[in-house]
Amino acid sequence: MLRYEVRSAVADPEVAWALFARPARWSAWAPHLRGAWGLGEPEVEVGRTGAVRLLGAVPVPATITAKDDEDPARRSWSWRVGAVVDMEHVVEHDDDAITTVAVVIRAPAPVEAGLRLTYGPLVQALLGRLSRSATARPRPTGTGTPAG
Repeated sequence: MLRYEVRSAVADPEVAWALFARPARWSAWAPHLRGAWGLGEPEVEVGRTGAVRLLGAVPVPATITAKDDEDPARRSWSWRVGAVVDMEHVVEHDDDAITTVAVVIRAPAPVEAGLRLTYGPLVQALLGRLSRSATARPRPTGTGTPAG
């Protein structure tokens, strides 16, 4: 099992969950994911099978295998990507107001070893992007009168 996580005192767990659980928002924090279909709308749905498009070209089959979003202090969803890789996506918010976003990867040992070296560093960087995106505040739209 491989676990990657980022902890933040400023990430909003609601925003982090929306970024993680809504396929339409994945490219906001994971630019290598260029679309997904058949996995649920607006959030992933257990039992749905579809695909995710990597780098705009490669469709990878995926099935949503679990989802637990009842407790806002710990929400997660999992999918099987391809034939042998299971990934769990977790958002936790603890009593100290720390939000943790995490990805847990499970696969046969040789596949995990390869993922640790190749995909693991990318996952860690992407979690940092997700955490930062979950702290972004909308810019004011400017409701005042023009200067002149």
